[in-house]
Amino acid sequence: MTYRDICQFLCCRYDEGEARAVARYLLEVGYGLSMSDILCGAVEQLPQAELKEKMQRLVDGEPVQYVVGTAEFCGRRFHVAPGVLIPRPETAELCQWITEDHHPTPNTQHSPVGGIRGALSILDIGTGSGCIAITLALDIPNAEVETWDISNEALAIAQQNAKALNANVSFKEKDIIKCGLNPALGDGYKVDIIVSNPPYIVPSESAAMSETVLNHEPDIALFTPEDDPLKFYRAISDYAKTALLPQGKLYFEINPLFAQQLEALLKEQGFGDITFKNDQYGKQRFVRATLNK
Repeated sequence: MTYRDICQFLCCRYDEGEARAVARYLLEVGYGLSMSDILCGAVEQLPQAELKEKMQRLVDGEPVQYVVGTAEFCGRRFHVAPGVLIPRPETAELCQWITEDHHPTPNTQHSPVGGIRGALSILDIGTGSGCIAITLALDIPNAEVETWDISNEALAIAQQNAKALNANVSFKEKDIIKCGLNPALGDGYKVDIIVSNPPYIVPSESAAMSETVLNHEPDIALFTPEDDPLKFYRAISDYAKTALLPQGKLYFEINPLFAQQLEALLKEQGFGDITFKNDQYGKQRFVRATLNK
């Protein structure tokens, strides 16, 4: 089995360029081969039965990140499995925005949110693989990060990633819908920043989505009710009203289709200084809001 053989096999699922990219990801990330190794015949030394099994999974539509068990995010590798979403480049842009807003300058440890304090407290809601929480914990030197998820499977994967990447993050099993209705369930935790990439796709959008995503990534992390597209944003902002410190910041990844509705909701909830930001594809993908108190 050669690199060319793999590419040709994958062409029954992908176009030629995609097949080459997927093959390289499989070999470079999954087996640690450099392109020089690949071109010099190292592929032929791999366990062929295992390689063929992985190739078949790819042809059957399983994302290469699940096949390999690893996804790239913000220059790091995160373990992923079907119980969590595969981290997206757009979400990395959200982390970059937060980091740029709150990274301390060389001459001060002032929190841009809460004044002069020794740490910047961050709560990530709906952590999945832990990619947001871990990235912020590692990239903002004075960050103290806690993260929640409703899924035990997701929390186990996120904890594994935090340990592997040596990130100091605390994890709790929490249902944000319940916490939105009863903020006391959040244990009285007060923070400078709340960030979330919640489920924001309505079912009617699924017709335009890739079968690879629909058939393999968890619905619970993707979809919100058709008749209530802001369900999770409402719950998080309800909770944030009591959990954020004065002038605390709320950051969301969003569905561009509902940006105007979300802006109205945030204003009703007492948030101001509402700023939307486009992703690298020019879509209105993120929002930042400040608690007016």
